[in-house]
Amino acid sequence: MSRLYDTAEPSLVDEELLQKAVEEQGPQDQAGQIAKEEGMQYDEVSQLRLDYKNILKIDHLWQFTSLTKLQLDNNIIEKIEGLGRLTNLKWLDLSFNNIEGIEGLDTLVKLEDLSLCNNRISVIENMDTLLNLHVLSIGNNFLAQLENVIYLRKFKNLRTLNLAGNPICKEDRYKIFVAAYLPELVYLDFRLLDEQTREQAFGKYQYAIEEMRHNEAQERRAMDARQEQEDELQLHRDAFVELLNGPYLFDSMYADDAEAAKLAYLPGVSVLLETYPSPYSVLSVSVFEIGLAQRGRREDEVKSFFDCSREAVDDNQQRAAQIAADFEKARRQVRHGTVAFKVMSRRDEINQLCDSLMTQELQLVDQLEDIIKDFERNISDMVAGFIEVCRDLENHHHEKLLEIAVATLERVAKNELEEDMPDDVRMLFVDKDTVINAVSASHDTHLMKIDNREDELMTSCNSWMSALMKSVQDEEVKRNRKRISEIHNYIDYVRDQLDEMQHEHH
Repeated sequence: MSRLYDTAEPSLVDEELLQKAVEEQGPQDQAGQIAKEEGMQYDEVSQLRLDYKNILKIDHLWQFTSLTKLQLDNNIIEKIEGLGRLTNLKWLDLSFNNIEGIEGLDTLVKLEDLSLCNNRISVIENMDTLLNLHVLSIGNNFLAQLENVIYLRKFKNLRTLNLAGNPICKEDRYKIFVAAYLPELVYLDFRLLDEQTREQAFGKYQYAIEEMRHNEAQERRAMDARQEQEDELQLHRDAFVELLNGPYLFDSMYADDAEAAKLAYLPGVSVLLETYPSPYSVLSVSVFEIGLAQRGRREDEVKSFFDCSREAVDDNQQRAAQIAADFEKARRQVRHGTVAFKVMSRRDEINQLCDSLMTQELQLVDQLEDIIKDFERNISDMVAGFIEVCRDLENHHHEKLLEIAVATLERVAKNELEEDMPDDVRMLFVDKDTVINAVSASHDTHLMKIDNREDELMTSCNSWMSALMKSVQDEEVKRNRKRISEIHNYIDYVRDQLDEMQHEHH
């Protein structure tokens, strides 16, 4: 079954162990020697074996982001962890360890082949994201519930399954049950599932399977509907206008308005409230539609910017490449000709080459700086002119409500009010200040909601713009540094060549 602890001290996955493994498994020829001298780049390693190393805890693997194949079998690992960054893994072997639960695999969405044989696992679980799984080997574990196999129905690409050596295999119905519930499976426990077994499985579990398919279809439809809603909401969030395509803002204004319920009793307010929500919703939807349109314009502007930047860089690189090619051609002609080699002249030419390439890069930096400034200005203009607030509508409503409240106060003072009102509403009319304060408090609550929504919208807009511009600036700095380094390296190389030629000449 699982691995017994070695008498030796458990190993740690540390820098020394990884360095040694990479060197041993990397190229052994001249390329390997160069790689060893320059330092191994872990993010370029595609396959790694860490088997039979008495490892207790998985650690320090986050740098191996290009790994497609990882062997951690025949260790004493107790927990699946530390693999979250290895998102390119397609093949993972954790067999012959002491693992008790399946976990820590959520990000490995490209995984196709997973081996967990000879461990201490009692439940197949926590694998929902591994939808590309073709092969699952989980033999010789502690799986005791045959129904747990139904969990694997979600893996539509699963063709090979090994469960041999688990307690569930002792059940008489084991093979037929697995064949029935996993109809896409081709191999079970290293053997081809024959037609006879499939027919038996279908006959025995037909009705249960049909019911399950019906339920799964319903769940799928519900999930698709939820996903569609979430995608739509995300689209609205990206446009910064979520929950503006309806009465949400209006409803939120009244949700925290303590005075609204009392003021609703005033004669004539009910009619006012009937007419108030409709134009508000229309205005919200108008802002919503402007937001969606602006999102489209912003996307077009961003695309145009990156296209323009790429074009400038490509054009610059072509011109720089031509300068270097012309220089190389002239250098070869001098080297292979019969003319005596003129060192000073060549040094001047190298300096001119360096100046030309640097001038090209400076021109590009200036050009990109102008493009970036134009882009930032365009985006800023879009963000600044984005929303027209709903204050005018609220102010108009407030004036009407105030008129009704003052008129009602006068009727109360003259004992002309015939409508029945609750005591707390009558208390508003003890004097003019009290009723005006109530109407003003309601108005302030509404304005605060409008202000908050506007602030929220503008903050989202500005955050997006700041993050985008920072990203653009950072990328340009990185590109510039890389290009300057390339130019210096090339010039150093040409100068070294010149020195060699000088020695040959002497």
